[in-house]
Amino acid sequence: MSDVENYGSTQSDAESRRFETFSYLTPMDADRIRAQVKYIISKGWNPAIEHVEPEGAFQNYWYMWKLPLFGEDDVDKILAEAEACKQAFPHNHIRLVGFDNFAQSRGAEMVIKRGNPV
Repeated sequence: MSDVENYGSTQSDAESRRFETFSYLTPMDADRIRAQVKYIISKGWNPAIEHVEPEGAFQNYWYMWKLPLFGEDDVDKILAEAEACKQAFPHNHIRLVGFDNFAQSRGAEMVIKRGNPV
């Protein structure tokens, strides 16, 4: 097990914090985010956008940006909603979620923008 890397994530160092699996990878660019939206749509999941202040990122409750985009299959509309959320809350973390109606759970979720404390 010595090949496993320790990601020294701490509460006191905001830059080191990890939120979910994708946060251990390099930050997602626009093309990778677009690919994730396409994946969510291809699975038939309902996309949604959530946000929270950086100091509240480890709480269970993130704010919902509008309602989930039930049945939306236009990638550009979903990305436009994510961008609108970023403009409205420039300092918050923004997360993309794919709700799986069949399993009644989240099929996917990933932070697509890391916020900066004010």
